[in-house]
Amino acid sequence: MPASPFADAERDTDGVVRGQVVLDGLVKLLDVQPTGDDTFVGYSPPASGRARVFGGQVASQALVAASRTVPAERSVHSLHAYFLRPGDPNTPITYSVDRLRDGGSFTTRRVLAEQRGQTIFAMSASFQVDEPGLDHQLPMPDVPDPESLPTLAERIAGVDDELVGWRRGPRAFDLRYVSEPPWQARLSGPKPQEPFQVWFKADGTLPDDPVLHVCLVAYLSDITLLDGVLIEHGVAPGVDDLQMASLDHAMWFHRPIRADEWLLYDVSSPSASSARALGLGHFFSQPGQLLVTVVQEGLVRLL
Repeated sequence: MPASPFADAERDTDGVVRGQVVLDGLVKLLDVQPTGDDTFVGYSPPASGRARVFGGQVASQALVAASRTVPAERSVHSLHAYFLRPGDPNTPITYSVDRLRDGGSFTTRRVLAEQRGQTIFAMSASFQVDEPGLDHQLPMPDVPDPESLPTLAERIAGVDDELVGWRRGPRAFDLRYVSEPPWQARLSGPKPQEPFQVWFKADGTLPDDPVLHVCLVAYLSDITLLDGVLIEHGVAPGVDDLQMASLDHAMWFHRPIRADEWLLYDVSSPSASSARALGLGHFFSQPGQLLVTVVQEGLVRLL
């Protein structure tokens, strides 16, 4: 298992590693290594109390593996995935890529992620050559500029660790909440459903690799997608006894994207029932282009 890329990093005054060193560590984490014909191995950061691998990590590593079997002129336009078993952060993950189809315009790949002989994740992804065509989109919501909003460190100052959870951990991204975070909304209770919105931007410099930027956004897409569900019902981890897990995940990539420019993640939840909740998200560029659409069903169980 590789050593943590954060071990010797400088820390903020709040004790959290952030900035370029963490971003470089995440880029290295996504750089899955070939081990044979269309097979790759990926690793996880040291467990640090986590019981399972973060779903966004598995999805983004799987997308990197698939992309490395596709011609460079074809970019991913959609993926559909299932989280089948919790991943063990102390065990390497093997990614096996199946070349389902190489057509004139589209390429399709299937990826299975395995640990100890068991499949923990399955994904299909489709890639396309760049083509001209019709162009329209949903309008971007009217939201405050990200630089006018509190930083995450300012948001969580003085808040109990149980409420903010992973937000005190190493940060590869600058995160600015537009809406109330779940732990704040928990105090005010249920309210009429509103979109949950947050700005993201890589907290450092990234290379000009379009595959890397897409895969980093796949990583981001799993971070706050179900927060709209929590806010709708006035519940929050650390306060309420919740069991949460990603069940499936789908993404459609509409336009080129850069993870080192501000991205607005606009999230809502159309439905929740039978201990499952649906999250719907859209990534917009700061100038207002709709870049990515995300849909996820998650387990949200009140214990």
